[in-house]
Amino acid sequence: MTTSTSPLLYIETYGCQMNVNDSEVVASVMREQGYATCNAAEDADLVLVNTCSVRENAELRVWRRLAELRTLKRKNPRLMLGVIGCMAERLKEKLLEQEQSVDLVVGPDAYRDLPHLVSLARAGQKGVNVELSREETYAEIAPVRYASNGVAAFVSIMRGCNNACSYCVVPYTRGAERSRSAQSILREVQTLADNGYKEVTLLGQNVNSYRTYADDGKTVACSFAQLLEEVSQLSPQMRIRFSTSHPKDMSNDVLHVMAKRSNICRSIHLPAQSGSNRMLALMNRSYTREEYLDRIAAIRTILPGCSISTDLIAGFCSETDDDHRQTLSLMREVGFDFAFMFMYSERPNTKAARRYRDDVPEEVKTRRLNEIIALQGELSLKSKQPYVGKPVEVLAEGFSKKSKEQLFGRTSQNMVVVFPRGSHNAGDCLTVTPTRCTSATLVVE
Repeated sequence: MTTSTSPLLYIETYGCQMNVNDSEVVASVMREQGYATCNAAEDADLVLVNTCSVRENAELRVWRRLAELRTLKRKNPRLMLGVIGCMAERLKEKLLEQEQSVDLVVGPDAYRDLPHLVSLARAGQKGVNVELSREETYAEIAPVRYASNGVAAFVSIMRGCNNACSYCVVPYTRGAERSRSAQSILREVQTLADNGYKEVTLLGQNVNSYRTYADDGKTVACSFAQLLEEVSQLSPQMRIRFSTSHPKDMSNDVLHVMAKRSNICRSIHLPAQSGSNRMLALMNRSYTREEYLDRIAAIRTILPGCSISTDLIAGFCSETDDDHRQTLSLMREVGFDFAFMFMYSERPNTKAARRYRDDVPEEVKTRRLNEIIALQGELSLKSKQPYVGKPVEVLAEGFSKKSKEQLFGRTSQNMVVVFPRGSHNAGDCLTVTPTRCTSATLVVE
């Protein structure tokens, strides 16, 4: 057991990189109240489960975990249990009705209120706050990097989303889009550089729509391209990444900044979701297949050698075999280096749930997803083969999963490389020559 004079906080995080960063904000808020973080729920006085609602599977995992934590709480009545994040926002009533063991239900914009809510719960009440905000960015809260490897960190530059894709629950769980001040972002990145971090990833639901405005409320004071350049200039040795980009807002200005600044990684995540214009319109993605391919062509022209990854959905409402074939053909035409691939799952209260029938049979969804996965495996292998036998620069992040005698790291193109440790440690930047590859990894033997 962990021994400490401070009350102990354990945070379990599900979902996206934004949730990881939010957990770090929560740890900072609770540190101010005297809480220290620990590595096991069994040691904690307060357990917070930071949740994701983007897909049904993510929520099912949380429900299963809450059942396990309920058992733990029966053994330790002093243990407090909270559900925070997107699932708390979406399912407040259900959580309070079905999970009597849950003491706290806190949405993504209410983390400053956690100390008060914990006090309420300690007094025997339920601590609940799921109000969304149009202003909250947690700009001046310095995240506690409690689970960090000390090499790479996430920096949230904005919150919320205004895109209203018909399948997506994010606007309902995270609210409207709002950007942090550039000054607060630059301060946070500078602090990371001063503390020895070698890489930061700028995060937002749609980073390309990042904007701050002058006093008149109309003149753009700082665009994402300007922010990206300023961040890259803080520490020329620090690698800069960003995620996620929306194709309709991916500007040439950003690509030219990337071409000019060598420490901005040559890797862009550009979710396509489908290769069919009919599907894209139903999804309310605000671009066509042709417009998406125009952005790909711009990346290839301005940033030769840049890797491109994507998100793809199989079996969206009314998707036909022809729509599916168009997605496969888009994949071949672009030659994605990586992809996050999912079977469509209806999310309650979204436009798709309200207006469309989820009418593609599960077995058809599964078949189409498997075809997408198989094709992406071929494309991923093909994208790595040119690097075999050629020197690549790698930032070491830690031990490989298989052996303490091996390290793993990533190239500028976000390709994972596994190599002999030798005298190197996490945080070292070195040049290695891969001798073989799989669809997922470059390997140095």
